[in-house]
Amino acid sequence: MDGTIISAMRTGAVAGVACKYLANVDAETVGMVGAGVIGRTVLMAVNAVKKQLAHIEIYDLSMERAEKFAEEMHDELGVPVSVADSAEKALSGKDILVTATPAKEPYVKAQWVTKGSLYLHMSGYECDYGVVSQSDKIVVDNWTDVKARNSQTPALMFHDGMLSDNDIHAEIAEIITGQKPGREMREERIFFNPVGMGIQDLIVANRIYKTAKEEGYGKTLTLWDEPAWV
Repeated sequence: MDGTIISAMRTGAVAGVACKYLANVDAETVGMVGAGVIGRTVLMAVNAVKKQLAHIEIYDLSMERAEKFAEEMHDELGVPVSVADSAEKALSGKDILVTATPAKEPYVKAQWVTKGSLYLHMSGYECDYGVVSQSDKIVVDNWTDVKARNSQTPALMFHDGMLSDNDIHAEIAEIITGQKPGREMREERIFFNPVGMGIQDLIVANRIYKTAKEEGYGKTLTLWDEPAWV
């Protein structure tokens, strides 16, 4: 079974779950940087949770890619999607901020992240340390994995001695199961950092496989006529 679509959809779904528990209930504007596959699935998931979305603004280093992305997502979601000419314009003042880029240098500034917002930090070293430091809550999918991967802003801060284990409010599972609270106040700035958990791909793939067998979908493929080593 190919895992490309499964992994992309699972990544987006995690962001959707975060929105359910961490965004304000009436959040209606989204600012995004990165017009790629993960950006697409994140928007699909956010829209599934926040059905009142009124406007999405997208920025990408390629204006052509951003325009194509905006047109396709408007058609798919039925939500107005406009193209910004800078990351600052796309993100500033939005209820939900999304960055989904393989950045090696930060480009998101603390002043762009307004009170009451949820920032979905999906990929690389995308924001200044100040963005994380000013957050009222920092939530991750698995803090041990985030630290081990050491590619995203909170992990880099930890290894630089500027963030501790105690600074992490919760892993998202703790919020889903009621062990810790999600959003408690309207004005909270909440920072969500999923590093990605491969076990989730396996769980989803197994369910797809079983459902396909039950419903009679799929084909049996011959991988070899005779085993190589038996």
